[in-house]
Amino acid sequence: MRLITTVGVLILCVIHNISCDDDVTLVEVEQGQLRGQVLDAVVGDFQYLSYKGIPYAKPPVGKLRFKDPEYLDSWEGVLNATEHGSVCPQFNPITAVYTSGSEDCLFLNVYTRNLTPDAPRPVVVFIHGGAYIFGSGNTDLYRPDYLLANDVIVVTINYRLGVLGFLSLGNEDVPGNAALKDQVTALKWVQNNIEKFGGNPNSVTIVGDTAGGASVTLHMLSPMSKGLFHKAVAMSGSATCDFGLTYKHVEKAKIFGSALKCENVDDSAALLDCLQAADYNAFYSITPTVLASEEITDVLFKMEHFTPVIEKKTGNNFLTEDYYSALTKGHVNKDVDFIIGYSSQEAVLLIDLFNASYVDLYSRYKELFTPSEILIKSTPDTNLNVAKSVKEFYFGEKPVITENLNLFVKYSSSASIGYHAQRYANKWANFGKKTYFYIFDGFTDWNFFGQQGVKYGIEKASHFDITYYLFYPESLNWSIDTDSVEYQVTKQLTTSLTNFAKSSDPSVDGVTWPQYSESSKAYVTFGNDGPVVGYGPDEDDYNFWAGVYKSAGIPF
Repeated sequence: MRLITTVGVLILCVIHNISCDDDVTLVEVEQGQLRGQVLDAVVGDFQYLSYKGIPYAKPPVGKLRFKDPEYLDSWEGVLNATEHGSVCPQFNPITAVYTSGSEDCLFLNVYTRNLTPDAPRPVVVFIHGGAYIFGSGNTDLYRPDYLLANDVIVVTINYRLGVLGFLSLGNEDVPGNAALKDQVTALKWVQNNIEKFGGNPNSVTIVGDTAGGASVTLHMLSPMSKGLFHKAVAMSGSATCDFGLTYKHVEKAKIFGSALKCENVDDSAALLDCLQAADYNAFYSITPTVLASEEITDVLFKMEHFTPVIEKKTGNNFLTEDYYSALTKGHVNKDVDFIIGYSSQEAVLLIDLFNASYVDLYSRYKELFTPSEILIKSTPDTNLNVAKSVKEFYFGEKPVITENLNLFVKYSSSASIGYHAQRYANKWANFGKKTYFYIFDGFTDWNFFGQQGVKYGIEKASHFDITYYLFYPESLNWSIDTDSVEYQVTKQLTTSLTNFAKSSDPSVDGVTWPQYSESSKAYVTFGNDGPVVGYGPDEDDYNFWAGVYKSAGIPF
């Protein structure tokens, strides 16, 4: 840990040009003392206090690898909280870059404008995305200045990724969902400590994008998460998305062990010993497919190998009930106000990959058009019939070729993210408190991934784009013109989100955001010209998918 002495504190203050006469950044949390730094906001005329790299759980290494997180003990001295902790080991399939990081990666970051405000401030906890296999809460992408301008406290977190976060042996030792339990542990830390940063533990809003959004919807179902947050925002991700469903997770663990030359994969204790002793740098390249067909269906936005699972009941579980069952029966954390939505063309993120290989792959193997949930529960004939109807709905008589890439993007955007969001919202609105729905359709130079569509004639918001308006990405070193369209979109989005965090009403700029219900289907589109109210988001697509599931005999 980064502990510093009194002499070190003085040096730190000089280096960072901090006034330390009264040691304004010192905070006492339950584990010990923290010292942060004072930063100038990238926009606006305010400063804020930054506390980075705060450990919230014991390092999940050695015999703690794959296990449920353990809450952190106290430390001696003062922890230097001026730099981020290590990122978790991860492979980014978009950039094809592996980052070894460290298994000792369970850190969070806290940002506040005032340690002692007149009244405790609402808290926004952000859960990063990355298909459950990459990402972190660090300021390279998630510097919180835009949100802080609206006088909330912001917390970002790391959690274990890939096999390290989601391996399941289906037993008490490794029931699964360690990464989601990491998130729960971080939320418990927030409950226990956020008052020391001027925050209100009784007003916590969890916000997530992509896999982070899916995580948010799972916390809304989990008994383990009950009472740890009060509002939720799920962006471009929900529990039933194709990429979040794992097939035969215990069998995958055995296949994974076999790939690492573990000798007795059928003995869970021996398998665990072997996996805990293995070099984690060898993990990322293993693809533990159970079925031969998974060699084909293992495509981005459709399949990941280690994701959330329904756990066997062992007494310390995140979730033991199927998502659909929990939502249908109302076995949910009902005292939560909720916003969910997606970008107008999510799949632009992968448009170059579609062009290079996916279009040809889908043209050859039509069952790829079948949703994963149906694919693993139905007969080959049903899957091919479903695929035929999907292809006809989105392509008509046109072939699946690169010349029709715009049709493929529309299909993939709905199939991967879009209809799942409304599917979840329709169930949640029956049990939760307030429910709101949005579509993000802003398009400017800040659409980092959406810009990839321009050369194909598509200028729409992509997967991941919305976070570049909620957070400042340090790694891109963007200049900010407060009179630009980009910044006006940012102001609308961040004001709406923080209004929701403060009052459960996300209305902004004089536009009343109506609540969503299964009958009204009210929503707001956020575009370059401000929020616009509508009814029935992508209704034709949603109705089509509902019919697809009905024809396959799968509950929708």
